Amino acid sequence: MERRVLVAVFLSFLVLYVYSALIVPPFSPTEGPAVTERAAAPAPTAPPPPVAVAPSASTSSSDVVDPQVPTSRIMPIDRLIPEPVIGDVAPRDIVVESNQFRAVFTNRGAEMVSWQLKNYLEAGSPVELVPRGLPSNEPWPFALAFQEENLTVLAHEALFRPSSSNVRVGDRAEVLTFEYEDAGGFRVQKAFRFDPVISPYVVQVTVEARLGATPLNPAIRWGPALGGSPGSSSMFAFRQPPRGLLYGRVLADGVMQEIGMERPDPSDVVEQPVYQGQMEFLGVDNHYFLAAAVPGAEDASIVFRSVPLAPLVPDGSVRNLIAFDLTLNSGSFSAPFFLGPKDFDILEAAEPALVRAIDFGWLSFLIVPLHRSLKWVYGFVGNWGWSIIVLTVVINILIFPLRHKSVVSMRKMQEIQPEMKAIQDRYAHLKTGDPAKQKMSGEMQDLFRKHGANPVSGCLPMLLTMPILFAFYRLLSMSIEIRGAPFMLWISDLSMHDPWYITPIIMGVTMMITQRLTPSQADPTQQKVMMFMPVMFTFMFLWAPAGLVLYWLTSNVLGIGQQVVTNRIIGPLKVKTVRPAAERRVNKSGGKPKDGKK
Repeated sequence: MERRVLVAVFLSFLVLYVYSALIVPPFSPTEGPAVTERAAAPAPTAPPPPVAVAPSASTSSSDVVDPQVPTSRIMPIDRLIPEPVIGDVAPRDIVVESNQFRAVFTNRGAEMVSWQLKNYLEAGSPVELVPRGLPSNEPWPFALAFQEENLTVLAHEALFRPSSSNVRVGDRAEVLTFEYEDAGGFRVQKAFRFDPVISPYVVQVTVEARLGATPLNPAIRWGPALGGSPGSSSMFAFRQPPRGLLYGRVLADGVMQEIGMERPDPSDVVEQPVYQGQMEFLGVDNHYFLAAAVPGAEDASIVFRSVPLAPLVPDGSVRNLIAFDLTLNSGSFSAPFFLGPKDFDILEAAEPALVRAIDFGWLSFLIVPLHRSLKWVYGFVGNWGWSIIVLTVVINILIFPLRHKSVVSMRKMQEIQPEMKAIQDRYAHLKTGDPAKQKMSGEMQDLFRKHGANPVSGCLPMLLTMPILFAFYRLLSMSIEIRGAPFMLWISDLSMHDPWYITPIIMGVTMMITQRLTPSQADPTQQKVMMFMPVMFTFMFLWAPAGLVLYWLTSNVLGIGQQVVTNRIIGPLKVKTVRPAAERRVNKSGGKPKDGKK
């Protein structure tokens, strides 16, 4: 039984290894050092009413501090557009800044060109959630799409009048408004409300559009998403690329389905681009970040679009991003958008349903308490590595009785191994289907009852620790809190593998020590084969997240200590000698075997 459990553990990790190495698609970075501005593609001519000639050159705004943020993705072209009644005279950028983010809006189209997270770094700079180097025909976030294409072009190219040149979000709500109206009766107003009381990563977006006296209901467009490179995928350290997500009741075949989560990837989007229903939230996420609208169970329609892009660098991987257009069926658009990290507490504070964006998988019932416990410990310790160690100690204290019982049971099984072998030898000549072989099972059960041994109790604690191990793997792989978190010395990121491979090697050594100390029922040949398993585990853990290796290493060290203590309590192994069957028959028959042979 012990050998089978160890083989099952080994095969489980082998499946994870093969899945990560061969099946999971390699990560394609969405960011790059080079920033390419998008130029506007030629668009259909606007309607003929009163016209004016658009300027043929763009002006850069002096408000933009970061040189990596382009002033506009739209380069004005010579075309006829209606004479503006309300608008701006030249292209410029408006910066909205708080302690958590820095956003840049362009007055051309009143669209967002940058959203940087100050508390999350990538290569030493704030993470940028708006991708760079995209084709000229791709929209910025918060662009508008109307049923009439000429209105979409006008809304995209018009110079809106902003309510402020710069906005600083402190401890109270701030609103940035853009307005545009032309002589043709086309009027659009966009309002972006930033309220730190609700969440520093939530923007309330309200759009009002009219053509004369007729109200319009545009779709909010979000171009290819999502920026913020989560790092490279490797073996155990998988990094999820951008994909769509929506949570709510989806309309399928005319029937509203039960509330649930959909996570379409680029290939799914090609087959089914349109989703309708009552959506709690919907948008695009990647491994660590999320850009999603939160309509709050309002009737909505979302159209996803796969955007395969060429590599940013020669011989690089093809980028496969997802864009989406969102329409609210209420006739007007007003909804909050979350643009930030997939941090459990931050998501829950912004909107409780958003925590479902974190894909903990089927072990979420175990991962969520572990996650909360780990964050609670971190509140006292202040280091995620030491927090993992402390939580591992607590877990091992809780399972100490199970481990002790397991060792005691395995010792008893080891002691009665000669008697078990003798019983098996007596029935070895019988075929498997022979009814007489059922007596062997009865004798085995009598032997177990006589010595108080239970073959299952020796394996159960080992099996119980496996869900905890897999839960820790998922937790440490998905939690943004661990992203970039240093431990000490050479371990600078617990979410990535040990760069010097020291901790996995030490972990392999502790596994070998544990195996030598653990009572075994296997024969010497099998024991030698089993000693090869720590080598395989060590090889697989070389690319596991350093936090996971730290957990397994700490657990092994504590297990070794417990094994030593338990061995001293139960004493040395009691070896029993079983006499051959013929000798026992001689003693029982008074000196002559029952079959008459001497």
